[in-house]
Amino acid sequence: MKKKMPKNKFPKGWNERKVRQVLRHYENQSEEAAAAEDDAAYEDRRHTMMAVPVELVPKVQRMIAKKVG
Repeated sequence: MKKKMPKNKFPKGWNERKVRQVLRHYENQSEEAAAAEDDAAYEDRRHTMMAVPVELVPKVQRMIAKKVG
């Protein structure tokens, strides 16, 4: 008896087609383009990058969800 695969759940506004497009973009991206994209992310003043201890990640995610939701 085969097990039925669970249906994928996507965030609002996303579907399998969009996920495949994003995967294709990153799978075909050169190392130079990837590095430039990473550098640009750190220069964006609307966001910040920080290291979070792994054991605190769930708590940080809940805090962000409360603020956004």
